Amino acid sequence: MLITLTPAVTPALAISPDEQRGKTFALTNCARCHAIDRVSPSPLPIAPPFRELHKRYPIESLAESLAEGIQTGHPTMPEFRLDPDQIHDLLAYLKTLE
Repeated sequence: MLITLTPAVTPALAISPDEQRGKTFALTNCARCHAIDRVSPSPLPIAPPFRELHKRYPIESLAESLAEGIQTGHPTMPEFRLDPDQIHDLLAYLKTLE
C-alpha cells in the first residue's frame, strides 16, 4: 500500500482584500519615505517604519487623523485626507504589522 502525503498549500501570510487595498495604498503613497513591511528600513530616516506605529499610537486612534489630515513635524510629509474606506483598509493593513 502506497500512501502519498501532499502538504496543504495555504499561503502562510495571506491577507484579506481590505488589508491588500491598505497595503496598495501604503505602497503608492507612503513607501517613498516609510518602510511599510516588517523588516526594511525607512528610505527617509526620520519617517517611522509602519511596523512601529502601534508602539507609538493605538492603531484605531489614527482613524481620526487620517480623516482630518495627518500633520507631522517633518516638512517632507504631505498632508493626506483619506475617505472612510481608505482609512478602514489602511488600518487593517497596519494591524497586520503589529
